[in-house]
Amino acid sequence: MTQPLFEEFTTSTDTLRIYAENKLVFTSNKDRLLPLLEYLDTIAPRYKDVIIMDKIMGNAAALLAVLADCREVYSPLGSEFAIQTLNAHHIKHHLGKIVPHIMKPDGSDMCPMERMSIGKSPQVFHKELKNRIKSAG
Repeated sequence: MTQPLFEEFTTSTDTLRIYAENKLVFTSNKDRLLPLLEYLDTIAPRYKDVIIMDKIMGNAAALLAVLADCREVYSPLGSEFAIQTLNAHHIKHHLGKIVPHIMKPDGSDMCPMERMSIGKSPQVFHKELKNRIKSAG
C-alpha cells in the first residue's frame, strides 16, 4: 500500500504527508521544516506510529520525525546524518538518493538547519528551532 502512495507523493506538489492507521492525517506544500513543525504543534499528540513522506529528509527533519512518533520515513532525498538519527531511534527509512548532508538550494554550503541539528537530541533541536523562529519573526 505504501509504495504507490509514495510514488504519487513524489509527483505531487506536497512537501509533506503523514499517515496514521493507513489514512492521510496531515498534508502540506509549505517549504522547509514548517510543515513538520505545524504538525507537531497541532495534531501530532493524537497519533502514534505514523508514516512520514517528506521531499527532503535531512537530519533536522529526522529529529522532528522522532518527536512525531514516526515509525517509518519515505523520501526521495536523504542525508547520511538523517540515516544515523533514524537508525538510532529505530525508524525504518526508504530514501532514494543519499547525500553526505543536505545543501542550501543554491548548492553553495550545507543547509543551515542540517548544520544546526548535528549532534543535538530531538528535544534540544526542536526547542532551539522554535526559539530561532520566534526571534526571527
